[in-house]
Amino acid sequence: MLNTKKFAIAIVAIAAVVGACSSTTATATTGSGASSGASSAAVGSVALLLPENHTARYEAADKPFFTTKFNSVCSGVTLNYQNAAESEATQLSQAEAAITAGATVLVLDPVNGATATAIMSAASAKNVKVISYDRLITAPNSTPDWYISFDNEKVGELQGTALLAKLNSMNLGHTPNVLWINGSPKDNNATLFKQGAHTALDGKVTIVKEDAMANWLQSEAQTLMDGWITSVGATGFDGVYVANDGGAAGVYASEVAHGVDPKTKPMTGQDAALDAVQRIVMGTQYMTVYKKVQTEAEAAAELACAMVKGSTAVPSDLTASVSAAGVNNGTASIKSILLTPLAVTIDGSNGTQTVEATIVADQFYGANTVSQICDAKVDAGLPAACTAAGVK
Repeated sequence: MLNTKKFAIAIVAIAAVVGACSSTTATATTGSGASSGASSAAVGSVALLLPENHTARYEAADKPFFTTKFNSVCSGVTLNYQNAAESEATQLSQAEAAITAGATVLVLDPVNGATATAIMSAASAKNVKVISYDRLITAPNSTPDWYISFDNEKVGELQGTALLAKLNSMNLGHTPNVLWINGSPKDNNATLFKQGAHTALDGKVTIVKEDAMANWLQSEAQTLMDGWITSVGATGFDGVYVANDGGAAGVYASEVAHGVDPKTKPMTGQDAALDAVQRIVMGTQYMTVYKKVQTEAEAAAELACAMVKGSTAVPSDLTASVSAAGVNNGTASIKSILLTPLAVTIDGSNGTQTVEATIVADQFYGANTVSQICDAKVDAGLPAACTAAGVK
């Protein structure tokens, strides 16, 4: 089993590579900007506003990938980065400050897409363009200019389909009993994950307990799981649907604390967090959903560059991902770029893909991806497990 203290340290280390959630301002100084689809001079600056820092991906992936791409395509344009640390009030202040400082494009991943009305009103009042990044802005009467994300209902379908296939392969002799932990209700993506998973699992499993992490916190998932194991016991469930890898870490910790072998209780995840992939290699988490955050962040950077230069054209390399129908946010159909998520398991069974073919092939954690996954300092069994799984 993974040492929970050590893999928690590993998560912190990933985020530390790119700094904490303090604001940064970067000015692009290289690149021709040709791929942005716009050749005119930029008017104003761009603000990248991310929602929180307890999920490793935002500081360790979205921010650096966006910044690097933006610097390469948008020479001379100021990029203002802010992280709201899960505070709606903070994000509003950050957005207002960015607009006051001259931002003409906001790349906004909202803390709460349903209540981002004030940010959208502030942007509209100054004719500032808004890209709804990763999470859809659903605030009443809000119409962001673009939405860039993954097919998030598909994420839930992938999770549910993979979990069901694994549970069925266990020949339980009864309808599988599942504990179910959804993502934060403040995040529209969590609603879509939930819908997709229910589409795959409803009528095929018995949902013993279902609740949500209020703020996507690992501790929230662990608390839910602690109560449920106490209530139904180790034999009262066969698997766990968990909306993301952070929640899966909480479930893992709870199971270990209660003497439940995680290898016998397949669970889902999402985001391909390093500790989750290590659990997959060790057999204590069944699957994760791998979303190429680099592709998403770079697409947003290209589009933001085009928009700050006044272009209404989509950069040519993004046209294949444009949704013909768009995505309805409750007010209007929003022009959308939707990317494809992938289900990942250790062996690529049940219609999934392997860690080696996805996360390793893409060097998701950098050039030393394999050494990070197979780090004996996190768990002495990881090197041998990686060798057995073909992670090299």
